[in-house]
Order: sequence, then C-alpha cells, then structure tokens
Amino acid sequence: MSTIDWTVLICTLVAVVVYGVFIGRGQKSNASYLKADNKMPWYIVLIGIMATQASAITFLSAPGQAYTDGMRFVQYYFGLPLAMIVICITFIPIFQRLNVYTAYEYLENRFDKKTRVLTSLLFLFSRGLSTGISIYAPSIILSSVLNWNIYLTNVLTGGILLIYTYVGGAKAIAHTQKLQFLIILGTMAFAGFLLIENMPDGIGFKDALYLAGKSGKLNVITTEFDWKDKYNIWSGIIGGFFLALSYFGTDQSQVGRYITAKDNTNAKMGLLLNGLVKIPMQFAILLIGAMLFAFFSLKPAPIYFNERSYQHLKETQPQQAAVFEKEHQDLQAKFNAESHEILKLKETHAPQLEAKIQDFKNTQSQVKALHGRVEEAINSSNFNAEKTDTNYIFLYFVKNTLPVGMIGLLFAVIFLASWGSISAALNSLAACSVKDIHLIFKKEVPDEKTELKYSRLHTLAWGIFSIGVAMFATQMGSLIEAVNVLGSLFYGPILGIFLVAFYYKKINGQNVFIAAILAEITVIAVYQFDIVSFLWLNVIGAAAVIIFSAIGVLFYKPKAVNS
Repeated sequence: MSTIDWTVLICTLVAVVVYGVFIGRGQKSNASYLKADNKMPWYIVLIGIMATQASAITFLSAPGQAYTDGMRFVQYYFGLPLAMIVICITFIPIFQRLNVYTAYEYLENRFDKKTRVLTSLLFLFSRGLSTGISIYAPSIILSSVLNWNIYLTNVLTGGILLIYTYVGGAKAIAHTQKLQFLIILGTMAFAGFLLIENMPDGIGFKDALYLAGKSGKLNVITTEFDWKDKYNIWSGIIGGFFLALSYFGTDQSQVGRYITAKDNTNAKMGLLLNGLVKIPMQFAILLIGAMLFAFFSLKPAPIYFNERSYQHLKETQPQQAAVFEKEHQDLQAKFNAESHEILKLKETHAPQLEAKIQDFKNTQSQVKALHGRVEEAINSSNFNAEKTDTNYIFLYFVKNTLPVGMIGLLFAVIFLASWGSISAALNSLAACSVKDIHLIFKKEVPDEKTELKYSRLHTLAWGIFSIGVAMFATQMGSLIEAVNVLGSLFYGPILGIFLVAFYYKKINGQNVFIAAILAEITVIAVYQFDIVSFLWLNVIGAAAVIIFSAIGVLFYKPKAVNS
C-alpha cells in the first residue's frame, strides 16, 4: 500500500479507538458497563444490532460467496422479518419486564439454575468460537498487505479492539458501532460505484448485470426443494426463520444490544427496522460479488486470488504451476473475448447470440474446473492456508484496482466491521460468564466495584480465548458460511429451550434440561452424517427440545409454573 493508504488506514482506526475510550470513560457499575444504563434510543439499537451481525465476514466473504456461488445466499435472510415480529411480541416484553442482564436469567425464574447454566454454556461455546472466526477475517487483510504471519496478525487484530471494549463496555460499543457503521455503508457504496466505473470502456452497469445473469450469478430465488441444498427459498424462510429467531431472540450478543434500549418501544423499533433493511443491505453486498464476476469476465483474473498460497505452489511445484498458468492464460483470454462478443451481439439481437452464450458457459465451467485443480494442488501441499480463496476475491480487487487512499479506507472498513461485531460479542460473553456462571455460584454478592472488575477480567479472558480460536480458523473455507454453520449447531436447542419456556407451562426444568442435551446430540449427529443442509439444523434442534420435553411430561407431570 502507498503512504497515503497507510495514513488513511491508521488514522481511521486510531480515531475510532480514541473515540471509544473517550465515550466509554467513567464506568462505575455493571449496569453501565454491561447495559449502558438502559439509555440507548432506537436508532442506536438498530445500528448496534446490524453492526453486531454484519462483521468483517459480511464485507470480506459475502462478495466472494456471490462470485463463486451466485446471490442465492440472500435467501438465508428471508425468514428474518417474521422472526423480528415474533421476538417483539414475545421476547422483548419479558426481558424488559424482568430487567435482565442476560437472556438466560429468565430461564432460572422459569425453570431452574442448571437449565440457565446449560443454556448459557451452549451460547458461550458457540459465540466464543464464532468470535474467533470474526477475528480471523480482518487478520487475513493484515497478513496479505504486510506479508506477515497470520498468527501474528490475529494477535494484533484481536488485541487492538480490546482496548476500548475493556475500558468502555456497552456504552463505548454502542457509540463506536454508530460511527463504524456509517463509515462502512458509505465506503461500500462508493466501492460498488468504483467497481462499475472500472469496467472496460463502453460497458456499464446493465452490461455487467447481463453478464452476471448469463453466468448464473443472479440466482437470487431458488424454488426447487432439496434437503441438502444450503440456500433455497424453503430453507431460507423456514430454516432462516428459526436461525434468526434464535440468534436475535436468545443470543446474548444481540439481546445485549436491545436490552440497552430506553424502553420497549425503542427496543422494538430497532429490531423491526433491522428486519426491514437487512435483506436489501445483504442483497447489495452480494450484488457487488456478482459484479466482480462480470468484471473479471471482461478483464484478466488471477489464476488464484490468494496470491500467497499460489506463490507457495509456484515455489514448491514450479512445473505443475507452469502447466496451470499456460492453461489459465488461454482460457482467460478466451473467456474475456467471449464476454465482449456477447455484449456486442446483445445489442443487435444476432441469431448466433444463444450459441455464443453457450460457449461462454462452457468456458466458464472450464475455468472453474482449472481453479478446482489449482486449489486441490495447493491444499495437498503442507502450506498452512485456507481451503479456498473465496475470502480473497474482494480483497484482490481492492488491492489491485481501487485508487490511492480508497484502498486504505476499504481496509479500515473491514477492520471497523470486525470490531463492531467482535466488541459486542466480547461484551455479551463477559455478561454471560459473569452473571450466569461466575456470580451464580458465589454465596456472597460482591459490591459494584468488584463486580465491574470481574466483568472487565472476563472481557479480557474472552478476548484472549477468541484470539486463540482464530489461530485455528485457517481451514474453514468461506468464513460467512463457516460462522453460520457453527451457529446452526447450537442455536436450535437454545431456541427450543426458550420456546418451551414461553409456550409450554406444564414442562419443568428437569424435563427441558434432559431434552436440551438430547436435542444437541441429535443436531450434532444429523450434521455429522450430512443428512440435511445446515439451515435445517435450527429447525431440528428447536423441534427436538419440544418433542423430547413433551415425551418427558408423559412420565413426569409437574405442576404448572408461572413465568
């Protein structure tokens, strides 16, 4: 990067850290550190919810996901609006009425202590692992830009954001997320504009859209039902609904955002608006990936977007790499030429257009097959690298195409997106481990200063844990998919516990505790044997808790319990 890019990057990051420390100073109690004194208006709640979900993985990996698999990933969010409505009707009023620090406090009132602890442990394990993956995403950038070891950049990435998270707590997180998200949205919109501007002369947005469509990258709606298809309208609406219901309704990283609201109305407004704007935002980000495919259909693309991994292949297997490069050069030239010819024929509606489109698709398949062979050769070596180059596609475009200054700002955006989600996750992890695990087993309740000290120490500990997880994230492929698969392994049983708590008053803690353990075993078994795609695991996990709990009632029928 140029000196200007470095200046833009460093100044942007330093400004956010200083702002976070400044705005979060003067913390005196857990009510302030973990809940921001319940003073957040709806727009801060909205931005906090979106920023927590839209990590660096969203902005780094989603364009690559669309580049390789098309835009059908957006169907994953189709169940989100309905889930927001259910949460506003059922979840928020209960959490606000009980004035909880964590979602799992309610479970002790409804069931018993062991159910609260079990549910919190499921959350802590899943969110701790996911946070490690979120740290790894921006570490890729530092590693690529500086040519540094990925393990060192993991430590740097995770360590910097700990400064304001440790000092300022929920208040610092909420206000820095506001600043971060405004910078992120503006910069991503400008990056999309520059992507179209950098198309070859005479080719505009409609032409790029046409090419992306003919290459199968605009596959927004997939109606065919298939249990093993990861992204179709059925898994998106049904599986996505259950995943969103669990994530936004029971995951403390999200619950922790809207329990900071002033009141019920502000919490509900923030959550409902998130349901309305999330799908268009994700659509736009995926569209950038589809446009990237059109861009590299018209201009030379690298043989492999992870340049360091391919360089290792060239050094260790030079003859094999030479064969790959010769084939890639020929195929890419053919692919680029066919793309230009299609756009010329499109304007004249020439009869040979359909035949040329078929040639274009055949060449596309050959390019994909070559990419697969290159990837297999890289993965078969001993080089410690990602299984795919999906996470490097947008990064490659930024590094090699955008103007000076914009590169530094785009890299800063990916850091800011990461910090927004990771800081909120660390705050939620600390809240749960302190309130649901640490203090619940202490006979004496500590004073406010001691409790605040515990919360800060837990924040630090979870930061170190997440950095450790990031060290092992290099073999997970598409990060946006990996983090959602991981969540789906745990979200279903957690959601099932809450659904039983809300709607089945005859079921007691003993029944739901055993049911939750059996449900988690069921989900892991279904995933291990690859019976259905991962979104359905959320449905299976929630249903399993309800079914096993109902079976338990047949053998033991306790008195009804009031919530």
